[in-house]
Amino acid sequence: MVTARSFLLRGLLAGLIAGIVCFGVAFTVGEPSVRTSIGIEESGPQESSGHTHSDEPAAAGAPEAGAHEEGGTVVPRSLQSTLGLLTATAVAGVTLGGLVGAVSALALGRFGRLRVRATTLLVTGVGFTCVYVLPSLVYPPNPPAVGQSETIGLRTALYFTMVAISVIAGVTAVGVGRHLARRWGAWYAGLAALAGFGLVMAVAAALLPSYNEVPADFPATVLYSFRRASFLTELALWGVLGVTLAELAHRLTARSARVQPRPLADVRS
Repeated sequence: MVTARSFLLRGLLAGLIAGIVCFGVAFTVGEPSVRTSIGIEESGPQESSGHTHSDEPAAAGAPEAGAHEEGGTVVPRSLQSTLGLLTATAVAGVTLGGLVGAVSALALGRFGRLRVRATTLLVTGVGFTCVYVLPSLVYPPNPPAVGQSETIGLRTALYFTMVAISVIAGVTAVGVGRHLARRWGAWYAGLAALAGFGLVMAVAAALLPSYNEVPADFPATVLYSFRRASFLTELALWGVLGVTLAELAHRLTARSARVQPRPLADVRS
């Protein structure tokens, strides 16, 4: 029998797999730009504030440049970039997987003729767009050597505010689109919901405070490499999660359909 609990458990498993893959991408693609950025920070007078988006898996590949706080325990960079990074991506993957699994279970059967694979991929795609892509366009991630420690609280609050607005607007747009589809059809309802969502996000981006703490002499190539690595890391996390959970959910529903009792066939002489 297909239940929300079964989706949740498969989401946790898919999230763990995605977290491990995410670690590989973050370590391979993200670590070079992080090491370069930390080297720039240590050789200059700038004071690091840590990564702008502390909730992102890419942040695990960009730990705060200071390996220790005054009077605190020294954490070697080698440990941060391996075991620490793996732990962060695994925890992020499992948490995200459980959430996507639960939402996919609730969304199943609510999008017309979409089957379980398509529904799961739709939920994952909407989540990736609302939770990461759009907030990062407004407040892009920065490497360790960028930013002031005095503003990290404000920057983090602004980023999470943008995430909350994006998620609420996205969920509302989906609900409005489903409601309008009964009158206007799926195509026009989808366009209207998408336009409303875009308008809300544009207004939010215009009204929320902006900041730019990238030093004028900071290498543009390092900044680009870091932000590209952040995107690829998140894409790996959400992509592997979506595909793996879609396949696991499909197998679950297929097995459930096979074990359901079927009506007896008419016996003819």
